[in-house]
Amino acid sequence: MSREQLLDQPGTRVIELDIEGMTCASCVSRVERKLGKLDGVEATVNLPLDSARVSVPAAVTDAQITATVDAAGYKARVRGGALSPYPGHDEPAVRSGDDAAAHPAARLRPRLILAAILTIPVFLLSMSPAFQFAHWGWVAGALALPVVTWAAWPFHRAAAVNARHLSSTMDTLVSIGVAAAYVFSAWQLFADPWMTAPPPGMESMEMGSGGLYFEVASVVTTFLLLGRYLEANARQKAGDALKALLNLGAKDATVLRDGQELQIPADQLAPGDLIVVRPGEKIATDGVVVDGSSAVDASLVTGESVPVEVGPDSPVTGATINTSGRLLVRATRVGAETTLAQMGRLVSQAQSGKAPIARLADRISAVFVPVVLAIAVMTFGAWLLAAGPAISGAELRAAFTAAVAVLVIACPCALGLATPVGLLAGTGRGAQLGILIRGPQVLEDTRTVDTILLDKTGTVTTGRLAVDGTAVFGPFHPADVLRLAGAVEAASEHPAARAIAASALLAERSSGGPGALPGVVGFRSVPGGGVQGTVEGRLVTAGRTGWLEQNGIATAAAQVEALSAAEAAGATAVWLAVDGEPAGIISLRDTLKPGSAAAITRLRGLGLRPILLTGDNAAVAAQVAAAVGIAAEDVFAGVLPEGKVEAVRKLQAAGATVAMAGDGINDAAALAQADLGIAMGSGADVAIEAADLTVMGNELGQVAQAIELSRRTLATIKTNLFWAFFYNAVGIPVAALGLLNPMIAGAAMAASSVLVVANSLRLRSFGK
Repeated sequence: MSREQLLDQPGTRVIELDIEGMTCASCVSRVERKLGKLDGVEATVNLPLDSARVSVPAAVTDAQITATVDAAGYKARVRGGALSPYPGHDEPAVRSGDDAAAHPAARLRPRLILAAILTIPVFLLSMSPAFQFAHWGWVAGALALPVVTWAAWPFHRAAAVNARHLSSTMDTLVSIGVAAAYVFSAWQLFADPWMTAPPPGMESMEMGSGGLYFEVASVVTTFLLLGRYLEANARQKAGDALKALLNLGAKDATVLRDGQELQIPADQLAPGDLIVVRPGEKIATDGVVVDGSSAVDASLVTGESVPVEVGPDSPVTGATINTSGRLLVRATRVGAETTLAQMGRLVSQAQSGKAPIARLADRISAVFVPVVLAIAVMTFGAWLLAAGPAISGAELRAAFTAAVAVLVIACPCALGLATPVGLLAGTGRGAQLGILIRGPQVLEDTRTVDTILLDKTGTVTTGRLAVDGTAVFGPFHPADVLRLAGAVEAASEHPAARAIAASALLAERSSGGPGALPGVVGFRSVPGGGVQGTVEGRLVTAGRTGWLEQNGIATAAAQVEALSAAEAAGATAVWLAVDGEPAGIISLRDTLKPGSAAAITRLRGLGLRPILLTGDNAAVAAQVAAAVGIAAEDVFAGVLPEGKVEAVRKLQAAGATVAMAGDGINDAAALAQADLGIAMGSGADVAIEAADLTVMGNELGQVAQAIELSRRTLATIKTNLFWAFFYNAVGIPVAALGLLNPMIAGAAMAASSVLVVANSLRLRSFGK
């Protein structure tokens, strides 16, 4: 849900929490369940980010939220700031900066180091007779004690917290398995103190480990700590993209006040401030250029490498880099309202959400641990039953070993990490490429989409008209027609007028003329009609056919035929008359974006049927479609905004799963109606808000790239889940049959989690 949607709910605010102590999907489920019991509270917990996003009604305080999480056995603190414009909730937010707890990897490091140092001698004593000596078992037990207590404390603490709430997690399996191995071994040793010492007179006998499993408890703890440590490091790397995105903004800004330049922190900027941006500096916030011209490197935000030319009245985005001239920028959006902040918010929301595939994994995890505990007990019982009434020590040890191996191999670490780490890596990489995935549901939607509707103007084409040709009548020269038309149109704000004026000015400069258009006197303009004014002593009239008729200007049949031919070819045709006589026709066309044809090919390669949707006439639409490779039957022309929605519904009714890409206000309703809405980042805010995917650049190729990334992310998550399920499905029966040593099970379990994370991190190279 967007910030605006959240704030539309009376009395509701959104807070971000940092949460310590979560280790698996079961922890996530518990925190969400506990918070959900508070009236009106909705929470989405993110395991890789150790955070939660909570929608909170006015009647519930932040203290109640954190207390509820604490009562569930975890530590929570409010982070960032609540999105709250309501009375009673405008207190400063607690920031999680320097006061935040150390990263999980840093907290685990000392425990891992101690465990590794002590486990090596325990392992050597237990497994190699060459290192054994009289009563070595007592030494092994003493060395293993700090490993299974202090080093393994995170597992024991989590298990205890869960037990207090009559529930269990993967930590329960680890804690029980490690404790059982150590306690069983200690009991054996105390029952027979001479177990690891030869009887008197038989000192030359080779000694073995007997019924001791100190090395199992130590090695399993060390492997699991190593796996947890590597997971924490990898999860941190997966979140680096979002952190890097949020750190892109300028830290300081140079403002112009009372004619003086002052340097202030960027977070102190206010709308309306005039910001001086020198070559090489970052633009501190979103704004509009007041003075100066330059090329701006917007790749940090849009993912596009080609600098954008800007001048007076050009919008600019915070965090982009001014590459050449000095700019004076008026701030329009600051703080949480900037494009960069909105990008960060969208990425964070996407990473905190859950796709249906993730909720399936959560439901399985919720019942998985109790089932595994039952299987471990049944395994132990089955081995004892198979041994018969007279159970020997060896048979008891075999039953115990199989039960412990089941506990260790079944830990669903990989299952809990499969979805969130994949989502974290995919959305983070998308942010770097200027692709914002609004939520995890989008990943499911991109998989099923088979049809994509493309708005023409601003998506397939630039939306900017350019002069395509000039037809001249009578004694007039083409250069004179364009120059006179440009002079009178220069006073108009109409897009066609701007295109004619720009083309005329360029022609003047190219021909070595004065470099400026003649002035106009007595200018007048009628919306929807045309313009008129005196240029160089001649009355110049430009516009549509009706405008000429209103001004008493008659046109010949051949001239009308020339106009019709230009329009039939897909051009916008403008009459020019001088002193009451038709002088020529200027044809204009919307220009194609350079990569549109290649992007259409990529979309077809993804199995999508591209359809062109436009409010323009059929001739214009057909010409654009032919240029980019869209079939003539897949063109919807002359479509009004409500007609775009109807077009989406019609295709959906026919069984198609529809994506829609657009950038205008008139596209917003269709974007919301489509199964997958894709907004061009250069478009209107309302279009972006209605979309599921936003590409911050301005090229259609990014739409194809966004769909490719979404599908790749979903495929990665599915691969992770498959191997996590497969691992447990195969490992548990193998362990129950006694074919898996607990130490090997611990190493395999840790390796599976690390492999899942490593597979997800491959998404960081997408698009390179």
